[in-house]
Amino acid sequence: MTNRSSIRDIDALIEMMARLPGLGPRSARRAVLHLIRKRDMLLTPLADLMQTVADTARECGNCGNIGMAETCDICADPRRATGLICVVEDVADLWAMERSGTFKGRYHVLGGTLSALDQVGPEQLRIPKLVERVGTESVAEVILALNATVDGQTTAHYIADQLEGQVALTSLAQGVPIGGELDYLDDGTITAALNARKAL
Repeated sequence: MTNRSSIRDIDALIEMMARLPGLGPRSARRAVLHLIRKRDMLLTPLADLMQTVADTARECGNCGNIGMAETCDICADPRRATGLICVVEDVADLWAMERSGTFKGRYHVLGGTLSALDQVGPEQLRIPKLVERVGTESVAEVILALNATVDGQTTAHYIADQLEGQVALTSLAQGVPIGGELDYLDDGTITAALNARKAL
């Protein structure tokens, strides 16, 4: 009975891992077997860390980044330029920008892009919060670092319309291919695109 229950638990773990981005059933099975074989070195510490993150991780109330406090480390850092906001689609894009080490301002995570097909409108994203921040934080420039997809560009144009006349608007320039996503670009490409941003 115990053995059967353990197998069910392992199968459930494999099924859960297979839901993660980039992992299918085979990759999940290999990962779980590796974790079990390295139980003391990997599985137990991983389980402890996952519980800690589950208990403490939260969305920054200001920018939408993920951190361990109500305000993330970037928003709380007085050395970051307060008059410069870089708008990204997802937290993964924010982290990609941070890896490049080029941007010294602050961020705003939308949580997705506008999509009529998926019935995602401005209110489902953090666009109203962005407009509010521009009005209250003395923002001089908003950089639209959205993915070069149809939905990304539609969202960029919508935001540009909402903020027209209130702030300087720029977008990433060279280096970002059409259809490309920030999280898959190397640091050099992100740096080049950020440095060569253009006015909208």
